[in-house]
Amino acid sequence: MSQEFEILAAAGQLDAAGLVAQLALGERQPELSRPRVIAAMIASADGRAAVEGRARGLGSPADRAVLRELRCSVDAVLIGPTTLIDEHYKTLLDADHRERRLDAGLSAEPIAATISRRLNPQLSKLELFAQRGQRIVVYTESDDRLEATGAELTISRSKPGELTLANTLSDLYANHGVGTLLSEGGPTLLRALAAEGLIDDFIFTVSPLLVAGSAPTLLSGEPFEPPLGLTLEQTWRSDSFLFLHYTRWQ
Repeated sequence: MSQEFEILAAAGQLDAAGLVAQLALGERQPELSRPRVIAAMIASADGRAAVEGRARGLGSPADRAVLRELRCSVDAVLIGPTTLIDEHYKTLLDADHRERRLDAGLSAEPIAATISRRLNPQLSKLELFAQRGQRIVVYTESDDRLEATGAELTISRSKPGELTLANTLSDLYANHGVGTLLSEGGPTLLRALAAEGLIDDFIFTVSPLLVAGSAPTLLSGEPFEPPLGLTLEQTWRSDSFLFLHYTRWQ
């Protein structure tokens, strides 16, 4: 048996807490003036990132458990505004995860951060913006107003053309104490982070579905030339779902 097949044959049964523990998220990167970025992504076996317009149709209880464990362990979650709206974000964590965070010396909820250059007014209609105790940071180039009915909202404004991912991560690191950040997409945000070399860990879930059609793929945008390389660190499985941990190939 070749080394490649040995790696996959050795894939362990999924333990969501164990998977996240192996990432050692408590180990910060002092050489970087930005958070350690973990990207969590799910796609069908043919590479599609949504079913009927939503990623939720691809998932499973195991996949959702991994996402919750990641949210439970990081300082902030970065989500594209379209994904926030399309996936109807309500809360980030359950009560037991909040208790675990508090026991670990963290805030009850990770910060929810997003980049909305034109400040989409639909954001304020999300239930997430009504959650008391939820901290939200919105980065924009717009002068428009945005209200939160219960959450603690901070709007960081930049001049047109000056809002960048690198500056966003630096601000979260320097002004909001974010040492670890989970990016949940969508495909445009994930491609932009990858293009700028701002993702340190990739957690891919391969869903045992064939979707076809014109649904988006994991990354949207122009092709990378040359393609970006990754190193496979660990594999897990849950029933027919496969979970892959990659890091950037150096």
